[in-house]
Amino acid sequence: MAVRRVVPNIHTEAVQESREFYGLLGFEEVMNHGWIMTLASPSSPTAQISVMTGDRTAPVTPDMSIEVDDVDAAVRASGAEIVHPLQDEEWGVRRFFVRDPGGRVVNVLGHR
Repeated sequence: MAVRRVVPNIHTEAVQESREFYGLLGFEEVMNHGWIMTLASPSSPTAQISVMTGDRTAPVTPDMSIEVDDVDAAVRASGAEIVHPLQDEEWGVRRFFVRDPGGRVVNVLGHR
């Protein structure tokens, strides 16, 4: 299993203000579902930040997202407390959430 990218998820109600702030640092919007917006560096597209009001299909808001090449292998290997089960989302990702040893919620995902 390989890690493709790691994205911090910033929980905020100030989504547009965050877009403008991170835009000053060179980030550009690459995805926007209304409740989550991802910003990326044009010169290094895997350098990303997501800002979100909350997770639309999960009971908790993740602190970070880790994209892997095989999410099914990741769920079998995680050994951590699963706080949101493996599922396919309508926007094209397969994902689950685990809690890390420090209590942070990690969204582990793969694109279908």
